[in-house]
Amino acid sequence: MRVLLVEDEVRLAENLATALRDGPGFAVDWAQDGLAGDDLARTPCYDLIVLDLMLPKLDGLGLLKRLRARRDATPVLVLTAKEGAASIIELLNAGADDYLAKPFDLGELIARAKALIRRGKGAAHPTLNVLGLEVNTLEQTVRRNNAFVDLSPTEYRVLEYLIHRPRVIVSKRELLEHLYDYNWEHHSNVIEVHVSNLRRKLDAVLPEAEPIIETMRGRGYRLAPSLPSDPESAPLLGQSTEPGQ
Repeated sequence: MRVLLVEDEVRLAENLATALRDGPGFAVDWAQDGLAGDDLARTPCYDLIVLDLMLPKLDGLGLLKRLRARRDATPVLVLTAKEGAASIIELLNAGADDYLAKPFDLGELIARAKALIRRGKGAAHPTLNVLGLEVNTLEQTVRRNNAFVDLSPTEYRVLEYLIHRPRVIVSKRELLEHLYDYNWEHHSNVIEVHVSNLRRKLDAVLPEAEPIIETMRGRGYRLAPSLPSDPESAPLLGQSTEPGQ
């Protein structure tokens, strides 16, 4: 997933970006003031915005109001040093989805970031079940036909992006924008390799089945709209495999 971080404290921003990249494997773009953040946010490629409240040029509340005024529904996690119910109510009323008071634990930030992204994709539960695949977004594990599939971190990120968009054709450019940070041009030849490896590993579990990832020539990739083991082809995003859920 791709995250926009708007934070003017350089050391904090570097720590946050490193944690988001190394932990869940997010691609992170960083803006150091509110106006720069507003410019980047106009590109509709972000799954989450992590927004500091105290920013130069345009403060976080002002940026948040601009986002919601133009009907940008990207989840926003606000970082604030302000205390008191009144300021929190103002943030939530302006359209913030969640907030963390400084100082905060990086593990909590990552957990909240993941939860907001899942909620934004319509998948409240961390386990996604689509077309016979079971993807646990917390553990970042994948099973097909109850068999564990060992994926590299990048292969997993490709699959998670596709699985949040069942039946949708995803272009190579869109995958690049979500897999890598803003300056992704030097990665432009690797998508085909990652998709090929991902398809090979997934299909090895059920070699007699049709390929689970389709290549739409000149357009991109999508999860197969139907599989022999799933004749109704009904994606169940967020469905738990645990009894009673």
